[in-house]
Amino acid sequence: MQHIENIKKLFSKNFVESPLIESFEVGKIYLSSGKLVACDPVLTNDMKPFTTDFPTGEFQVLLHKERESNCVAYGEIVFAKNEILNWEMATTQGQNIKDLANEEVFGYPVESGMGCFMDLESQNSLNDLEQKLFQRKGDDFMGIYEEFFHEHFFDENGAIDQYAFLKPDEEQPRNIFAFETGYGEGFYASYIGFDSNNNPVKIVTEFIEIQ
Repeated sequence: MQHIENIKKLFSKNFVESPLIESFEVGKIYLSSGKLVACDPVLTNDMKPFTTDFPTGEFQVLLHKERESNCVAYGEIVFAKNEILNWEMATTQGQNIKDLANEEVFGYPVESGMGCFMDLESQNSLNDLEQKLFQRKGDDFMGIYEEFFHEHFFDENGAIDQYAFLKPDEEQPRNIFAFETGYGEGFYASYIGFDSNNNPVKIVTEFIEIQ
């Protein structure tokens, strides 16, 4: 699979070595259960978590932008500094890599122009928040994007940034890392790098394939 070979080339080290990519450490995500979800949080708020069990705690998040366009090409979470032995496409329950044709991928659809990483418990908190806002506002409820996400990306002067860390429940440490996805809408796959003990070292979602 060409995609995974490219991911292996770019991300198997502790840094990305490409003149076409600019990398940024943007903050830390908190995973409370280790059940990681990647999705468009507006479109697929019921997306299943990946079948891989990830460690719990706080982990560094990086964004890798395509220099020419300044668009987000890759989103990455780093769990450890161990050497990566192999890469696998991330799957959710019921997905089998053997069922894919040559260049097909499993991933998630984006229609809002935004993707995210979040713990399954954060997803549940986001869904609870949406219900509470709807019940409180009724006909004035404009949707979870307008009510929760929009102010972190736009103000009266226009765009603020291409990413944000958000807490759907202020009483809990877990958070959501939301960010712009590539050139916008699309269908995006994630890849997990494992060490010699089959522990996840990092996960990378690809939005723009950069050779």
